[in-house]
Amino acid sequence: MKTYKKNYIGKGTENANITGLVRMTIPVEDVLKFKHEFEGVEYFTFEMAPLREPDRFGRTHTAWVTSHEEEAEPAVEEKPAPKGKRKRKPKPEPADENLPF
Repeated sequence: MKTYKKNYIGKGTENANITGLVRMTIPVEDVLKFKHEFEGVEYFTFEMAPLREPDRFGRTHTAWVTSHEEEAEPAVEEKPAPKGKRKRKPKPEPADENLPF
């Protein structure tokens, strides 16, 4: 089963003068850790989103790299087949006392 994991790599601040411009600070070791190669060219792909409210340092955006992880599927426990409801044995009818034998 494939799962996706967000690896947070840095935060940034939106420029007050230019709307939409965000300055991010990302450690180089994270860039090297999450880089990938395609047709001989190395790339670094990350995602960025605004925070609901600025953090205590005034940063307004966060960045992360999404990684794919393969999880081993949990072992399925085999449950015993459900037992059917037991039918009650019919009680023998009481003998009629008027019978001659």
